[in-house]
Parts: sequence; structure tokens; C-alpha cells
Amino acid sequence: MIREIVQVGDPVLRQKCEPVVKFDKDLCTLLDDMRDTLKKAEGAGLAAPQVGVPVRAVLVDVDEGFFELINPVFVWQKGEQYGYEGCLSVRGKAGKVLRPDKVKIVYSDRRGNRLSLVARGFFARAVCHELDHLDGVLYTDKADDVRDEDED
Repeated sequence: MIREIVQVGDPVLRQKCEPVVKFDKDLCTLLDDMRDTLKKAEGAGLAAPQVGVPVRAVLVDVDEGFFELINPVFVWQKGEQYGYEGCLSVRGKAGKVLRPDKVKIVYSDRRGNRLSLVARGFFARAVCHELDHLDGVLYTDKADDVRDEDED
């Protein structure tokens, strides 16, 4: 099911999200709905608060694959990259953000299995962007030169 993506100004985007404690049918439904919503929106990632649910769950859909990250935690971050980002909850805007170039996180899958991954480049940028949502942080809080996407 396609869910509405909440926009900047909605208080749920500023909440610190609660950990997922039940790996059940409701979580699977949320993740499936988020996947449908992300696919329709043609984004690189989506966090649960962006669909109005303040829990620590994100999706990342990049060249490296599709990832469901439940209760993700950074293990380490290395390097730097500086580039433009946009957000499905901040439509029509983009801004330059400094992010790590490489990150390692641990997370759970939808069944509660604990896993880890290392992400580089754009994949790392997407992971960092989505994990920020879980702490009520928008990319615009960190960005320089926020502008309309159609500006040069």
C-alpha cells in the first residue's frame, strides 16, 4: 500500500524514534508499504517517520541493492564527501551536505537477525541521510546552499 510521505513542518519528522521491539506482521506490513511508497516516489531511501511512524526503521534503494535497516547503529565512519542531497519530505529543494565517505553499521532485518554492512560513496550518503531521520534531523539542518532543485 502506498503511504503518504509527510512533509517538512510535520512534528513526526523532528521526533527521536523509538527502537523496534516486535518483529511481527505489523513491522512486515510497514516495511512492505514503505517499499511500495519508495518505489512510487523514485527515491534512494525512506525512513519510517517519513510515513508518520516514529520507529527506527529505514529503507535504502541504491545500485548496491535494496536494504531494510531496523534499529541501525553506526560502528564507524571514515573519510568525507561533500555533495547535493534532496529529500522526499523536503520536496523541490537540494543542498550540499558533508557526509562520511565510508560507514559501517549494524542493524536487524525484518526477522530480528543482527547483520552489518559497509557502505561507500552514494550508498554511505543515503544511509547517513536516512539514519538522521531516526533522530529527527533533516538534511537541511546540515546543508549549505539549500536551493530549489531547478536552480543552477
